[in-house]
Amino acid sequence: MILTALILIPIIGAVLIAFVPRDRADVIKNMALVASLLALLVSLPLYFNFEAGAPGYQFEEIYPWIPAFGISYHLGIDGLSLFLVILTTFLTFISVLSSFSAITEQVKEYYALLLLLSAAVVGVFVALDLFLFYLFWEASLIPMALLIGRWGGKRRVYASVKFILYTMAGSALMLVAAIVVYLWGGTSDVPALVNNLQLPPGLQVWLFFAFALAFAVKVPLFPLHTWLPAAHVEAPTAGSIMLAGVLLKLGTYGFLRFAIPLFPEAVPFWTPLLVALSVIGILYGALVALAQEDVKSLIAYSSVAHMGFVVLGIFSGGQQGMSGAVLQMVNHGLSTGMLFFMVGVLYEQRHTRLFSEYGGIWVKAPVYGTFFLLAVFASVGLPGLNGFVGEFVILLGTFRVNWIAAALGTFGIVLAAWYLLVATRKMLYGPLNPANNNLVDMNRRELFIAVALIALCFLIGFFPNIFFSQINPATAGLAELLDKATLLAGR
Repeated sequence: MILTALILIPIIGAVLIAFVPRDRADVIKNMALVASLLALLVSLPLYFNFEAGAPGYQFEEIYPWIPAFGISYHLGIDGLSLFLVILTTFLTFISVLSSFSAITEQVKEYYALLLLLSAAVVGVFVALDLFLFYLFWEASLIPMALLIGRWGGKRRVYASVKFILYTMAGSALMLVAAIVVYLWGGTSDVPALVNNLQLPPGLQVWLFFAFALAFAVKVPLFPLHTWLPAAHVEAPTAGSIMLAGVLLKLGTYGFLRFAIPLFPEAVPFWTPLLVALSVIGILYGALVALAQEDVKSLIAYSSVAHMGFVVLGIFSGGQQGMSGAVLQMVNHGLSTGMLFFMVGVLYEQRHTRLFSEYGGIWVKAPVYGTFFLLAVFASVGLPGLNGFVGEFVILLGTFRVNWIAAALGTFGIVLAAWYLLVATRKMLYGPLNPANNNLVDMNRRELFIAVALIALCFLIGFFPNIFFSQINPATAGLAELLDKATLLAGR
C-alpha cells in the first residue's frame, strides 16, 4: 500500500487545506509542509527495502478497476522509477518550503494545486496499466497549467495555454495508440503486454511514433520545445522547480517504460531520427542559452540541452547509456531545480531576472554566491558532483555505438560550461550595481533548501553506485530486448 499512500497523502493534504479559512495562511503553509514531508518520509523505505536484481516489479498493488474490460489498478516500481518517485516527493517538499515567502495571494489554492501535482506525477511513475498511466499523465497537466496561469509572470496566461495545447495535442494521439494496443492485446496491463503482445513490425513503427510524439513534447525534444522557455520564465519558482525537476522526466520515463518495451522492433527504425534530434537539442539549447538576457530563460534553454543528453543515452548508449540517462534524470532535477530556486531567492528581493540588473552581488551575499556557484558546477558536470557522473556514463555508452553523436554531445558540455560561467560572471562578479545595495544574504529557510539540494548532488557525485546498483538490472532487461529487436530488424 506504500505506493497508493504516496498518491493519497498529498491528495488528502490538498482536501484538508480546502477546509481551512483563507485568512489562516500560516496554517495552510504548515499543513502543506507536513503533507509533503510525510510523503517524503513514506517514500524513503522504497529505497531501503528495494531488492536490486529481483525480477519483475516491487511493491506491487493490483486491484480490479474495470474488470469487464480487463483494466486494473496496477502499481509497481523497478529501477527505472524508484529514484524518480523519491525525487518527486523530495522536490515537492522543497517546492512547498521555497514558497513560504513568495506566495501571498490565494495561498490555499496554490498549495492544494502543488500537492495535487505531486500526486499525479507519482501516479505516472508507478502506474503499470496503460489507462491508469494515461489518467495520471493528463491529471498532471491541470495543476501545472493553473500554477503557471495564476501565479506566473506577466505573460502567464500565454505560457499556460501554450503548455496545455502542446502537451494535450501529443497526448491525444497517444490515447489512440493505447486503445489500439489494448484492442490488439486484450488487456491494458503493461507487464502482460510486454510479455505477450505480438504486433506486426509495421504497426509497431506507427504506434511507437504516437507514443514517442507525446513523450517528445514533454521532454521536450527539439523542435517541440518552444512551450518550455515560456512556461519556465512565467512560472512561479516552485512551478519551475517541479517542471524542470519531475514533469520533464515524464517524457523520458515514458520512452523507457512504454515506447521501447511495447514496440521494440520499431526502435531501430526511429533511433537515427531521435539521436539526431537529441544532438540538435543539445547544441541548439546551449547556443540559444548563450544569447539570453534573462537568467531564468537561460536555465530554461539549458534544460532543452540537458534533456537532449538523456534522450541520447536512451537511444544510442546501450545499457550503459540508459543507466546514465536514468541517473541523469535525477541529476537534472536536482541541479536545475537548485538553479531555479537560487534565481527565485534573488527575484523575491529584486523582482527582476535580467542580467543587466545584477553584477557584483557576491560582496553583498557571499553565502548566496557560494551556493549559486555550486549549483552551476553541478549543472556543468564538474567531477565530484552529480552532473559529471550522468553525462560521463551517457557519453561513454554513446561513444561505443555512435562516436559522432558522442563527440557533438561532448562539445555541448563545453558550451554548457560557457553559458553558465558567463551567467555566473554577470551576476556575481564585477562592480556592484547600486540597485543591489540593499540585497541581503540567504535566510535560514533558504539555506536549508540549498544545503539539502547540494548535499544530494555531492552524494551522487561521490557514491554513484548507490544509484546504479538499483538502476542497472532494469536497464539490462531493456538492453537485451533492444538487442533482439535490432537482430530481427537486420534480417
